[in-house]
Amino acid sequence: MTPIAIIAWREIREGLRNRRVLATASLLAGLALTLALLGSAPTGNIGASRLAVTVVSLSSLTIFLVPLIALVLTHDTIAGELDRGTMVLLLSYPLARWQVVIGKFAGHVVMLGLATAAAYGAAGLTLWLGSTDDAAAVAAFGTLIGTSVLLGAAFVATGTLVSALARDPRTAAGIALGVWLVSVLLYDMALLGLLVADQGHSLRAPLVQALLVANPTDAYRLLNLTGLPEVGQFAGLAGLAGHLAVAPSTLLGAIGLWVVAPLAASVAVFARRQV
Repeated sequence: MTPIAIIAWREIREGLRNRRVLATASLLAGLALTLALLGSAPTGNIGASRLAVTVVSLSSLTIFLVPLIALVLTHDTIAGELDRGTMVLLLSYPLARWQVVIGKFAGHVVMLGLATAAAYGAAGLTLWLGSTDDAAAVAAFGTLIGTSVLLGAAFVATGTLVSALARDPRTAAGIALGVWLVSVLLYDMALLGLLVADQGHSLRAPLVQALLVANPTDAYRLLNLTGLPEVGQFAGLAGLAGHLAVAPSTLLGAIGLWVVAPLAASVAVFARRQV
């Protein structure tokens, strides 16, 4: 095994022994199945695709819960080991510092990705069995799972950067909570306030588009709620997205950038940090 794979496997084994990780994975699965069953209950009366309605519900769940789980998993991945003194032992092996960072990132992405795919896959399979959803709805649900894993990877990279910068795990936890609040809640509230206050005078469509794409959670929301016309009927952001006409490749690229940039910054910061 390569050094990166060894570090990743080490993180996965520790995660499987961590009750906090198992509890959050169980919570994600339970909420996903509950939203899938309850959220799709009215579709028989209105003739909507059960999977299409569930995509809207699970998109909201993902935006709130997956970034939080990712940051909880990773906020002490470096700061915690430095605080406990185990990082010195780890670096005594023939490992480069960048391999440690990449390995930890890979291990956490695998854990979060498997939990997300299993939770949403179980919910989607439950709905799909015995339903008449078309191929487009199934594709939209598959896109939801894939982009949810990608969004999780973006916040795993962000959490790794926070851990590389923080002095201790407690500071890292506070910063991680602040990142979650800004990305998931405060950013959209501030943008909505600007739109209401501006009333279309200065904030033109290209600028609003750039502001939405700059936030990975908004890029994720736009990508999933505008990928299928039937999904857009139930998505409050779909009308805005239609006017902005953001290409799916642009949205994917924006989320991908939030994976690459924080991860590269984590490598650079940890390379200069004294152990």
